[in-house]
Amino acid sequence: MRIVRLANFVTPASGGLRTALRELGRGYRAAGHEPVLIVPGERAGVRDTDQGRVVTLPGTLLPGTGGYRVLTDRRRVARLLEGLAPDRIEVSDRTTLRWTGAWARHRRIPAVMVSHETADGVLRSWGLPRSAALRAADALNSRTAHAYARVVCTTEWAEREFVRVGARNVVRAPLGVDLVGRRPGLRDPRVRERHARVDEILLLLCSRLSVEKRPGLALDALAALRGRGVAAKLVVAGDGPLRARLELRARERRLPVTFLGHVEDRAALGALQATADVCLAPGPCETFGLAALEAMACGTPVVADAASALPEIIGGAGAAAAHHGDAFASAVQALLLRPERARREAARARAECFGWEEAVAAFLGAHEAPAMGAWGSGGRR
Repeated sequence: MRIVRLANFVTPASGGLRTALRELGRGYRAAGHEPVLIVPGERAGVRDTDQGRVVTLPGTLLPGTGGYRVLTDRRRVARLLEGLAPDRIEVSDRTTLRWTGAWARHRRIPAVMVSHETADGVLRSWGLPRSAALRAADALNSRTAHAYARVVCTTEWAEREFVRVGARNVVRAPLGVDLVGRRPGLRDPRVRERHARVDEILLLLCSRLSVEKRPGLALDALAALRGRGVAAKLVVAGDGPLRARLELRARERRLPVTFLGHVEDRAALGALQATADVCLAPGPCETFGLAALEAMACGTPVVADAASALPEIIGGAGAAAAHHGDAFASAVQALLLRPERARREAARARAECFGWEEAVAAFLGAHEAPAMGAWGSGGRR
């Protein structure tokens, strides 16, 4: 089958959505299908990659988002879809691309929308009052569920907002983590020496520095720990529109924070994730949290926002905390009271519950697409 996937809000630097798109594309291809990915960019282009063909169309740059672009030329996208003649469509944007659901239904092409974030959570993160956010989200989600043959949610937590509006076409399909590329063996004493002394706690934040991710909470947690006399340092791997503001806050509060920006080298990022004592995941509207799961695959436990889907993912191998610095600091201290070997083994064991093979099989199931290749037989090419 030719599975055409469309996504907006994909940055040039890698992130959770880009990782998920890449790994699912690889899996579809290994299972004997033909994946084609359509994304916005600065200019048009076509590339053949290990995840299948990637088609870039000129996209409108969204101000203040740190590089996000969206596909706004419906006619051009529609012409491309007509030419591709897809057997299945998979969409990773429930707002500006929702029209593709009606386009596909009119042509009797089964279409799936993947929910990568909660609508009410994103609206609230941008300042909309809770009641207004819920009303707007319910209206949006009802229209989304009607537009597509299926809605794929990666966690039970993400599924709730569709259950709330009575959607009956929701299926669950978790994402996965690279259990080979992310492993405890990446831990590097030289990385540790670069960022913290032996007697200091090394915290790590791997996140896009944007409003919905709430990265400032990591600085609040660090300040709370140091206020309790805990020698701790924070490394921030990621970039975004809030970076300058966060750097200023760290300087004003005299907090020991190292801002690395986007870490393009996957091995270097893996070494950071494996070397840290605790990874912080403060985003309140995360529906899965790939960066946090990568840290756990490296043997590093995670403290996550209790309001997000991450407590469902990390289970007892991490800790959930209310959305303020003191609560995150207490959760960090509670995790560090566990014997180091036990907490790191528990983190890795929990991550091993989320392999990409199972994720690809679940997504293909949502498409009612057979797995004919290596993935379908339990292995990967």
